[in-house]
Amino acid sequence: MTASNTAPAMIRMEAVDKYFGTLHVLKDINLEVPKGQVVVVLGPSGSGKSTLCRAINRLEPINSGLIEVDGKPLPAEGKQLAQLRAEVGMVFQSFNLFAHKTIAENVSLAPLKVRKMPAAEARKTTMALLERVGIANQADKYPAQLSGGQQQRAAIARALAMKPKVMLFDEPTSALDPEMVQEVLDVMTSLASEGMTMLVVTHEMGFARKAAHRVIFMSDGEVVEDTTPDEFFTAPKSARAKDFLGKILTH
Repeated sequence: MTASNTAPAMIRMEAVDKYFGTLHVLKDINLEVPKGQVVVVLGPSGSGKSTLCRAINRLEPINSGLIEVDGKPLPAEGKQLAQLRAEVGMVFQSFNLFAHKTIAENVSLAPLKVRKMPAAEARKTTMALLERVGIANQADKYPAQLSGGQQQRAAIARALAMKPKVMLFDEPTSALDPEMVQEVLDVMTSLASEGMTMLVVTHEMGFARKAAHRVIFMSDGEVVEDTTPDEFFTAPKSARAKDFLGKILTH
């Protein structure tokens, strides 16, 4: 499934290569994510999934190739890069919340500072977002007072506060206790159903099956399969994908 010729893809990667020293971690990556599509990136550890995710907002600079977000090439640095990052929400494994600020302050910080939003409007937006992720009653608590699942939902609200065009998730549930995983996936599933463009690196097969439009399977820095969830889980084409699914789905 590719974007139509009239509308640019929300994310486009063309011939992207990335090395860490002599290690070739992204090999000639070509990928388009149309607006409103949810793409889940699967693969074994060390396959390049997180590097791919981090390259899209230039947390990892690439060695060659082209990355575009909403039709614009990724700026190298400076103001334009900051602007781009404001439009690309990112949620990591670790929640990266400011410990000395309340949950509401964490969420409203960027809209106040970057978007120059009036304080009353920022508070209103913040409360609506905390409501949306199910933790409005925790607004005035500090991160340490929340469970891991609540902190990750706060981190999602914080990313949404900038009204991003696209959301990147880099293994957002891997640091959570098993009983908290579902509450975060539920928030992500509802975002997906609302039409948010999302690229999600995860090990959560249920989420990939339920919420993804497409599954990208990576191995050794390459995109090995790019297909529908149904096709990937029932009839994987490559030996590497079959091997991966054999290990994952028997656990």
